[in-house]
Amino acid sequence: MLPSALELLPRRGLGVLLCALGASACAAKPAPPPAIPTASNAALVAPPPINAAAAPGCGSKIEAACHDVPKPKDAEPPPAAQAAKPDPASEPAVKPAAPVGLSHGSESPLDVELSAGDRAYDADDLAAAKLHYEKASRLAPKDPAPRVGLVRVALAQSGIATDYAIAPKNPKITALLKQTDAALKLDPNYAPAHVERGRLLLILGSAPDALSSLERATALAPDDAEAQSALGVALLATGKASEALTHFKRAAELDRDNPDRLTNLGTAELIQGQVTDAIASFSRAATLAPDDPRVHGDLGAAYLANNRPDQALPELNRAVALAPERATFLSNLAYAYFATGKLDDAIATAKKASELDPKLGSAFINLGTALAKKGDLDGAERAFKKALALDPSDPRAKANLSDLQELRTKTRPPDSK
Repeated sequence: MLPSALELLPRRGLGVLLCALGASACAAKPAPPPAIPTASNAALVAPPPINAAAAPGCGSKIEAACHDVPKPKDAEPPPAAQAAKPDPASEPAVKPAAPVGLSHGSESPLDVELSAGDRAYDADDLAAAKLHYEKASRLAPKDPAPRVGLVRVALAQSGIATDYAIAPKNPKITALLKQTDAALKLDPNYAPAHVERGRLLLILGSAPDALSSLERATALAPDDAEAQSALGVALLATGKASEALTHFKRAAELDRDNPDRLTNLGTAELIQGQVTDAIASFSRAATLAPDDPRVHGDLGAAYLANNRPDQALPELNRAVALAPERATFLSNLAYAYFATGKLDDAIATAKKASELDPKLGSAFINLGTALAKKGDLDGAERAFKKALALDPSDPRAKANLSDLQELRTKTRPPDSK
């Protein structure tokens, strides 16, 4: 059958770009580094292309490219999926929850300013947060907390995406890292500084160093949800998906009503092939954040990974309604339409996704898959060739073109052979 493609986009915040860690579809190649958590709205990264659920039969071996939906461990992916290369635009991300509060918990003038800075920061009022942290710094110039607060604000104001290795050697990030190191010299046991240091190292692409800092943070503050979440992201970045899942579970236990904790957990569960658990996590997140398009997109992807396209459709439609500009949501929706036999909807939706993002290979794979099922082999060939041109190393496009040629041979009239 023709494989269609499913995509999971990175969330706002440090996400982890994964090649379906723990999923059989990517077992033959090392997992790409994950994305990371941000200072606010912490979250993880969704899984990249994986050819999870096989599309309905098309009379050939051509299949839909399933990005971002990890196949359960006991399910064998189609041969074309095994070396599938993630589309950069579709690689998932897991975002971290709000960072650790910087106040020491007293009613001193210093903590009054730190608490006010934390509240402003959490409300995305960065200008006010900066003013409060600066005032706190003047009150206690040798306390690391105000310095960490100012680093967080500067990172948020920098406009630099908080994805893994998104800004290697970036001078702004390296400068913030030096400021964080200076704060740690004032107090080597200040956990929030270790968390921030780990986040900055992930942005620079230094996953092993980030892991060391975040392990130190959780040792100092084992009951801090953000430290646990950030460590989970670093573990994903170093290919330790099983260990990461443990820390995401702990973060969700400590911060039960935070949808970002649940989406991180759900992503890790998908990567580990625990699809039913992932559905439960994403469903709870959707209850807590009903207007978050990513949550509905993730839940829809989880349903698709569980071969429940009928339940995926309303979630993916909701994601598209909330974020119509996101081509990957449309591509996933096209995949769901195809999986439920709604070929005209699949074709129209995949075309729209490819128009919104002409570099989204999975949209062209899904388009070609639906066109082939519809009998438009020429149109399918053009779509698959476009996907191959976007990424000549993508085995899905190559396999689909090969299978398409076989399908042409089978359907060719006897007198034309």
